[in-house]
Amino acid sequence: MIKLTSISGDEFCLNIDLIYKIEELPDTVITLTNGKTIRVNDKADDIIQKVIDFKRKIYQGVAEVSSN
Repeated sequence: MIKLTSISGDEFCLNIDLIYKIEELPDTVITLTNGKTIRVNDKADDIIQKVIDFKRKIYQGVAEVSSN
């Protein structure tokens, strides 16, 4: 999960597996796999970097466990 900030300023965590697409309109809009949309203050590039960082942490942990 990654932390994002809603338009109202509230922080929340989003399961990255639910992200279908991210668009930068006047606001950044995340469309989920179920069709719902979320408007956030975060920029698309920042969200993408958070997803990459999160996945790196997970896959590095898997490699560490596998090597034992």
